Amino acid sequence: MSADRSRRTLTLAHLYPSLMNLYGDRGNIMALRARCAARGIDLQVRAVEIGDAWDPEETDLVFIGGGQDREQRRIHQDLAARAGPLRDYRDADGVILAVCGGYQMFGRSYRDIDGDVMDGVGVFDIVSAHPGRRFERCVGNVVALWEDDTLVGFENHGGRTYLNEGAEPLATVVAGFGNNGGDGTEGARVRNAFGTYLHGALLPKNPRLADRLIGLALARRGGEAALAPLDDYYESRAHAEALHAGLRR
Repeated sequence: MSADRSRRTLTLAHLYPSLMNLYGDRGNIMALRARCAARGIDLQVRAVEIGDAWDPEETDLVFIGGGQDREQRRIHQDLAARAGPLRDYRDADGVILAVCGGYQMFGRSYRDIDGDVMDGVGVFDIVSAHPGRRFERCVGNVVALWEDDTLVGFENHGGRTYLNEGAEPLATVVAGFGNNGGDGTEGARVRNAFGTYLHGALLPKNPRLADRLIGLALARRGGEAALAPLDDYYESRAHAEALHAGLRR
């Protein structure tokens, strides 16, 4: 692969965009594209729907958004067939962002509201389960500590997610439910794979995380991981307003 391509072009595989796209998840793609374009990087987005071919060797980032149980059932078999390649891609430091329903399906298993269990692809060492119709959903604004910063977003999920022993959470909840409303964890992280329940969309309000994904993808292709700073006035305002809303819960 040419040095020019490694520096100036990234390819993102958007898994099941017609089905897994709740609460503005497509805005994550828009944020990545805008932040790449501002730095002279061409982000090529390739939709991967049920039955479509996917080449990990030509992929720099993978994104999957959220969906309700019925959408998760629809993609289940197709996604299961991609489990091995997705884990290999993770182990090769491929960059992944999985949100809400996609995050659940990228774990080891998900038990839906009817009690049916779907095997996940095992990118994250987590298990998720819906506790049943008698239980309220986890809904509202979230604030979580991530490294030396905060992540903000909106959650709306019936399932509860639990990290297996040794699994690493993405962040620590300050306000909101996070993975399960009990252990204070939000999301999961393994190598360059990030999983989270945060919608809203996540990346427009969290530009540092967006830049982390871009930087990791560039570094994996042999490019320069350090990114030129951007004018994040509006992104910072959006982050601050979401932070304020979350802390008022």
